Amino acid sequence: MSTRWFLKACCVSLLVSSVVVGAASSGKPAQPSLIRDENSKPGALDWQLTRVRLDAANYRSAWIEGYCSRQSVSAGESLEIMVSTDPPAKYRIEIFRTGYYGGRGARLMTTLGPLEGTAQPIPPIGEKRLRECRWTTSATLEIPADWTSGVYLGRLTTIPDADDQPYWQSYVIFIVRDMRRADILFQSSDNTWQAYNRWPVNESLYTDPRGAHARDVSVSFDRPYGRQAQYTGIVNDPLSVGSGEFLSFESPLSYFLEEHGYDVTYCSNSDCLDASQITRAKVMISVGHDEYWDVPQYHAVKAAIDNGVSVLWLSANSVYAVSAFSNSADGRPNRILTRIGHFAGVSDEEHAQAEKVVTKEWRRAGPDESLIIGARTIIPFNGGGDWICVKPDHWIFAGTGMKEGDSIPGLVGWEHHGAPAKIPGLEVVAEGTTWAGGVTPAHWTATVFPGPKNNFVFNAATIFWVQDLSMPPGHMLPWSHWSRPHGPDRRVQQITHNLLRCAIDPAK
Repeated sequence: MSTRWFLKACCVSLLVSSVVVGAASSGKPAQPSLIRDENSKPGALDWQLTRVRLDAANYRSAWIEGYCSRQSVSAGESLEIMVSTDPPAKYRIEIFRTGYYGGRGARLMTTLGPLEGTAQPIPPIGEKRLRECRWTTSATLEIPADWTSGVYLGRLTTIPDADDQPYWQSYVIFIVRDMRRADILFQSSDNTWQAYNRWPVNESLYTDPRGAHARDVSVSFDRPYGRQAQYTGIVNDPLSVGSGEFLSFESPLSYFLEEHGYDVTYCSNSDCLDASQITRAKVMISVGHDEYWDVPQYHAVKAAIDNGVSVLWLSANSVYAVSAFSNSADGRPNRILTRIGHFAGVSDEEHAQAEKVVTKEWRRAGPDESLIIGARTIIPFNGGGDWICVKPDHWIFAGTGMKEGDSIPGLVGWEHHGAPAKIPGLEVVAEGTTWAGGVTPAHWTATVFPGPKNNFVFNAATIFWVQDLSMPPGHMLPWSHWSRPHGPDRRVQQITHNLLRCAIDPAK
C-alpha cells in the first residue's frame, strides 16, 4: 500500500465512500457520540482489586472467585454470575464498565448484595481433560437498556463478620455487546484468555501430559479465570485475577480509544463467527494475544474484508491454533474450546522442530491465516525486540517524524508475526529481529495490504502494540526475553490515529 494508493483512497468520491459505509450498514442505527457521552459520566475512584489471596500454586483465589454464564450479553438479556467462597462468607458484587472516564478507567454501574456465599465444588477432570463447572447461580443481572457496549468487570469482595478480619477480592468479566453501526469493532481475545487459564489446579490447553500442543484437549468458559500463571516471566499481575488477559494485554487500547472519543463497540471472539457482527463496523481491531480461533471466525473476517471492512491486527500469534467451539453440558453455545490443530501458515515440520513434539500431534485444520493478516506466526515465535521503521514515507508514519532505521524500543514481543503473505500490493513497513531467550534470532515483519474496496489490513506484528498507547490506572507493563515495551509513545499513538482515521473516513 503505497503513499499513492493512500492518497487515492483518501480522495475518493462520495460514491466510493458510500461503498465502505454500506459494508457497515447492517444492524441498529449509529450513535456516533455514544462513547463520548458515556465517558463524560463520573468515573470510579475505587474499582481495582486491593486485597487478593492466591493458593500456593498461584492459579486460583478460592477465598472468592466466580465466572459468568456467557462471554457477551446484550441489553435486555440476563447474565448469571456464579460465585464460590471457601470458607463460606458474605460478599458483594460491584459491576464496573471499563473505559477512560477522565483518566479513572472505569465507572460503577450497580452493586449486588450483600449475598450469602458458599463453597462450590471443583469439577472432576472429564473427557479431553475438560474442567467444566456446574455451579449454582449466585446472582442474576439483567442488562439495562442504557448500558453502553464495553468490557465490564464484576468486583467480588467478601464482607468480614468483624472489623479486625480481612476481606478478599477477585473479578468476573463479561462483554456487553450491541448491533449498532459503529466506526470501530473492538474484538476481545477471550478465546485465548481461556486457553491459557490453568484453573483450578493446572488445566490449561498447555498442560496436557501428552505435550504443550497436544490436540483434542478442551477447556470450558464455565470456570473462573485464575491468575495468569501461564505467563510467568511475561506479566506478574495478581491484581488482575479473574479478568482473563483484558487488564494486562487489552485495556490500554480501550482506554486510548475512549480517551480520544472514537466510536467503538465491543464483542467477544465467539460473536465474530458471523460476518454481520463485523460488517456493521468500518474497522475491526484484533488486540493483544489473539491465538485461538474457530475456522468460521476466519471466514467471517475474510468476508468482512471482501466487503470493505478494514482490519487492524494490533496483536500477534493471531489466528494460529484451530479451536472448535461446542456447547456446554446444559446446551449454552460456544462455551467449550477444543484444540484440533493449527491454521495452514506454519508447517508441521516447523512445529515439530520448535516444540520438540511428534509431528502427528499437529495437523492442519484451517486455511492460511496470513491471507487475512498479511503475515503469520513464525518459528521461533516468541522473543523481544525493537519495532524498526523501514518505510518512513509510508502514510502510516505521517506526523511521527520517524526516519528509516528509527526504532521504538521493546515494542515487539513476546510473540510476533513474520513471513509476509504473497498478496498483491502488500508492503513491509517495519521489520527487524527478535531474540528468544535473549540469544535466538527471528525475523518479524509489520505489513499493510489493500483490500478490494478502498479498505486495508494492517499487521502490527506484536502482542505489545497497545502497551505504548496508554497507561490505564493500575496497569503493569509486561516483559519477556529480557525485553519490554516502555509505555505510552507518541509515535505509536500517531501511527494508530493515522490507521483509524483512514479506515473510518478515507474521503478525508
